[in-house]
Amino acid sequence: MGMLKKILVSPRGDGKTRCMVSVVPPGLFRRFPIHRPRSWKISFFGGGRGRCAPLVFLIIMCCQFTHGVNVVKAAEIRDAQGEKLVVDHPFKRIISLYGAHTENLFFLGLDQEIIGVSKNDSYPEAAKKKEWFSYHDDPEKFLVAAPDLVLVRPMVERGYPGLINRLRRSGITVVSLQPSTVDGLYQYWMALGVLTGKEGKAEKMILEFKTRVAHFSQLTQDVKKKKRVYFEAIHSRMKTFVSGSMAMFVLESAGGVNVATDAVSSRGTNIGIYGKERILSHANEIDVFLAQTGVMNHTSLEMIKNEPGFRIIRAVKENQIYLIDEVLVSRPVFRLLIGIETIGKILYPEIFGENLDKNKVI
Repeated sequence: MGMLKKILVSPRGDGKTRCMVSVVPPGLFRRFPIHRPRSWKISFFGGGRGRCAPLVFLIIMCCQFTHGVNVVKAAEIRDAQGEKLVVDHPFKRIISLYGAHTENLFFLGLDQEIIGVSKNDSYPEAAKKKEWFSYHDDPEKFLVAAPDLVLVRPMVERGYPGLINRLRRSGITVVSLQPSTVDGLYQYWMALGVLTGKEGKAEKMILEFKTRVAHFSQLTQDVKKKKRVYFEAIHSRMKTFVSGSMAMFVLESAGGVNVATDAVSSRGTNIGIYGKERILSHANEIDVFLAQTGVMNHTSLEMIKNEPGFRIIRAVKENQIYLIDEVLVSRPVFRLLIGIETIGKILYPEIFGENLDKNKVI
């Protein structure tokens, strides 16, 4: 297992000290059995002194067997529910049950650490070679794989508490993450970096993303009359994206203007019911009708064109209807940059450097 790499000693401010040992030489496990890295609360006052002696001795012995000990500060992250998690060592055996987690982990260079993914994960190509897992699986399948971290999103945590609780009772760390805003996106990427020991790469990822977004935004800053867009989220229920969502961030970074700024979030999500009446109230304002397509929105160009009442919309009359892959506008991944560039080419082909055929599915 290797030599001791991290010992954390941090004052708690209440007369107690927390010590964390994360990696210990193999020989010491035979002398002082430790089943898994954990935290001890140690009192140096009163009756707690005697109970602390074996642990102090263990730390001293570890130091004798090492050539150097790094004293480090544990990092903290918060999950989707706001719960705090102290991370004192990087996780090395990870199962991801959400495509965005999978894509971002690969982006951070964690191919070897990923031992399993959701069966629908197909990007990048290397994800297809990983073992498949599902929240419908028996918990035993997860236990046999022996992950130290399972990454999920809130929908899974809420919908499958039996699986989540069983994994946690078995000593497996389960973390639920899914950002809903751009600021949350950066925090999410940083959290993945902290969990995996890739903080440096996560910081570079965020910096590069921000730099490219700034470049795209600058391209249209001098456009006097910007294109006005209705951005469809779910056609069957006439839903659009709300202001502040990642999809609207992508649209606005490409120089588009959202005509449905009064859309209200539905149950705290990134989308809200807008309704046909309100869509048609903007009929003469909509220069481009844009719709995401994928699992969330099973729509088509013909469906939009033939929707009763839609023929009065300027974009429909002028054949300015476009579909874009939902992954490029709604998923918290680095490929949002492709979404910005793609929409930019639709709205301002002369500026973004490439003409696109009308009604082309991106």
